[in-house]
Amino acid sequence: MHAITIEAPGGPEALVWADVPDPVAGEGEVLVDVAASAVNRADVLQRQGFYDPPPGASRYPGLECSGRIAAIGSGVSGWAVGDEVCALLGGGGYAERVAVPAGQLLPVPAGVDLVTAAALPEVVCTVWSNVFMVAHLRPGETLLVHGGSSGIGTMAIQLAKAVGATVAVTAGGPEKLARCKELGADVLIDYREQDFVEQVRAATGGAGADVILDIMGAKYLERNLDALAVNGRLAVIGLQGGVKAELNLGALLAKRAAITATSLRARPLEEKAAIVAAVREHVWPLVEAGRIHPVVHASFPLRDAAEAHRVMESSTHVGKLLLTT
Repeated sequence: MHAITIEAPGGPEALVWADVPDPVAGEGEVLVDVAASAVNRADVLQRQGFYDPPPGASRYPGLECSGRIAAIGSGVSGWAVGDEVCALLGGGGYAERVAVPAGQLLPVPAGVDLVTAAALPEVVCTVWSNVFMVAHLRPGETLLVHGGSSGIGTMAIQLAKAVGATVAVTAGGPEKLARCKELGADVLIDYREQDFVEQVRAATGGAGADVILDIMGAKYLERNLDALAVNGRLAVIGLQGGVKAELNLGALLAKRAAITATSLRARPLEEKAAIVAAVREHVWPLVEAGRIHPVVHASFPLRDAAEAHRVMESSTHVGKLLLTT
């Protein structure tokens, strides 16, 4: 088969289209003929040499895919050769075939085509696990999403609105904010021109956000705490703004607030399977009812993954970037 390999860390040109051995479905796994994968920030970090796959995962980038089951390993039930699926991966999505633990498979939801389904697993699992399973966003609460026009952001807006929350977003420029508004965002904040703390407080009568989904890390830590409501929950899922910052624990105590930080890729298989099962139960019905849909900016042939990475790093896109085999 062919796959995108990384022979040495570097820029987008480090992504090399190569002939590689076919994977084999091991115990508890299925083999998927990949129709499409998607580009995530983690793929960029891996290409740059900063984010290695977890032990046992494929060395090729790609944290999600869609396709058809080609073979089934021992110990797997409930799936059949030919089933159309999408999957959460530890790696290997940038390839024509990938072996997937059966617990990380999802059926392609009704109403979504096979290629577009590749835009779902990573963002849905990330948002559902952090915003709902960990931060427990409830109807009537306010969610602040940093990077509202990203793949994660566009899904967080839709899921929060679906459960009856108010959604505030930060994004760079009026065009991206307009797209966020189309998806249901209530409070639109241009981080280049506006102070998100002031804007969130103004929109909530001074109360602040009940939950914040943050991709920036250190750069936003102090201001995120300022923007939190009493009993607020800050969920950190990215470190684009650095890894070290000082924290006023007195302010955290005064607000009775909580800060959590998670990654999805390195979680044990059983934890990933639990998240996938929760997504299938709670989110898939919303997708199939048309209340939530993946937002795709553009698709590229898999062999042109380097160009997709250039678009990702330019931050000019809204939603997901797909790679098709």
